Amino acid sequence: MAARPLPADLLTRQPLLLGQVEGAQDVVSMAAIVPKEEGLISVSEDRTVRVWLKRDNGQYWPSIYHTMPSPCSCMCINPETRRLSVGLDNGTISEFILSEDYNKMTPVKSYQAHQSRVLMVLFVLEMEWLLSIGQDKLFTWHCSESGQRLGTYRVSGGPCGLQFDVDTRHVFIGDHSGQVTILKLEEENCSLITTFRGHTGGITALCWDPVQRVLFSGSSDHSIIMWDIGGRKGTAIELQGHNDKIQSLSYVHHTRQLISCGADGGIVVWNMDVERQETPEWLDSDSCQKCDQPFFWNFKQMWDSKKIGLRQHHCRKCGKAVCGKCSSKRSSIPLMGFEFEVRVCDSCYESITDEERAPTAIFHDSKHNVTHVHFDATRVWLLTSGADRIVKLWDMTPVVS
Repeated sequence: MAARPLPADLLTRQPLLLGQVEGAQDVVSMAAIVPKEEGLISVSEDRTVRVWLKRDNGQYWPSIYHTMPSPCSCMCINPETRRLSVGLDNGTISEFILSEDYNKMTPVKSYQAHQSRVLMVLFVLEMEWLLSIGQDKLFTWHCSESGQRLGTYRVSGGPCGLQFDVDTRHVFIGDHSGQVTILKLEEENCSLITTFRGHTGGITALCWDPVQRVLFSGSSDHSIIMWDIGGRKGTAIELQGHNDKIQSLSYVHHTRQLISCGADGGIVVWNMDVERQETPEWLDSDSCQKCDQPFFWNFKQMWDSKKIGLRQHHCRKCGKAVCGKCSSKRSSIPLMGFEFEVRVCDSCYESITDEERAPTAIFHDSKHNVTHVHFDATRVWLLTSGADRIVKLWDMTPVVS
């Protein structure tokens, strides 16, 4: 299937800023859109849990302001039960039930899940499980009915991303070494399925699509990789569209679009309804695979040919080792995930058609350092939390379609 170029008018569309919330005394660790209401929930390093509802004057005011015993590091909200799970810097996870009008939160129970900061928490309604990862390098899961710890697994690289597949009970854990670990979870034990890696930096975000059965991983190396888990072919598609580390990922199932946000402030909407290509492995060679000029470490050929050694580069399209003279051109290759211009050899540059250069992503500057996002698929709203203590609410309808 050839690339279907994005319509010209779609490329110029941008998300609409519906509103923003300020007032936190420290960094907003995470925020989520209130289900079925015009409001949001935020947890912050200033130890507060706040529920903000939109008033008649269009402003957001806190209907709940609750102070925790320790800085809040993460949260998750279950829309069906209104169960709010808040991870704390001291390793505790505290659970609350929010009232129907979101004006009251009732404590349910607390879990001493970790020995240090909780990094991510997930509530799985189907199993009544509470999953979490912490700075103590542990993945833990608890029974949310009894509060009992069911098991732990130590992640050697330090976990920083967590996703769960309900059908297979597979847990996906990304770590600081760039590795992704897949575990099979049972009631009181887990088994290691496999591990894999593809990033040159640590994992900073994970997103699981249970329909297409693909896992998206974002990294401090500025890249995103789409792993075809369900296809069992080991396919890994790379996406390059940020100038800083990836902070958060969200997948829109019905339109097959991926939303990525980075520390560069960029919001990128990727069209995943195209047949993308894997980036080639970089080939090793002691001389340019186009003109046969020796590279600077190839002393024998340099001596024999009486030529000065050249610096090695690689063509991003074919993967061949080439010299600067044979790779003087730059081109975007969107189907390979390169939305920005990258180095290609001269022959590959000539072979790339205008259709192959057609963009497959839409870019928007959020104008703040995004640390986390929450997407509401029913209303097509995106919530971005920033290191600048600001939370912004976006209408993504113009670009998610």
